[in-house]
Amino acid sequence: MSEKVFDEFAEEYDSWYDRHREEFIKEVECFKAIIDAPKPWLEIGVGSGRFAEALGIEYGIDPSKNMVRLAQKRGIRAVVGYGEQLPYKDETFGAVFIIVTICFVKDPIRVLKETWRVLKPGGKLYMGIIPRDSPLGKEYMEKSKRGHRFYSLAKFYTIGEIREMLERCGFEITKIRSAGLKKKDFVCIEAIKR
Repeated sequence: MSEKVFDEFAEEYDSWYDRHREEFIKEVECFKAIIDAPKPWLEIGVGSGRFAEALGIEYGIDPSKNMVRLAQKRGIRAVVGYGEQLPYKDETFGAVFIIVTICFVKDPIRVLKETWRVLKPGGKLYMGIIPRDSPLGKEYMEKSKRGHRFYSLAKFYTIGEIREMLERCGFEITKIRSAGLKKKDFVCIEAIKR
């Protein structure tokens, strides 16, 4: 299970944000440019809480207990759990964030259906993805083939595949924006609950 790898290497994973500060800032700015949703907010796959802290997301869930501890240290109300079975009531959140996480979940459709369930009517889903057919997506897939500790656990999707999954689960994409990285490979998506 992927949470074991993220548990064991939580500090190493978290340090990526310090080593790639410029990219992280651009990714955060990409989201800030499109976010338009009332609180409260939840991040599925909150990880170490870097995005949640930077964006002001109050709640988080992640299967890795060590990642959740790091997120809690950053002030996030994070709990251990899975996106496929969210421990929240129907129509609780104004926005749900899934940032570079959909590629690591076992059942993306179930995660998206759970997201739809916990969103208020007209609530927004914000996704951050690295498209499989982007330069970085291709690079990560090569690393995956060579057994990279994190990327070997991932399944990357194209924007078209993400669109199909979202529509199947009752969402309509309203905004797509690139973070403007050198390789133009981090994409922010806003989708509304229909």
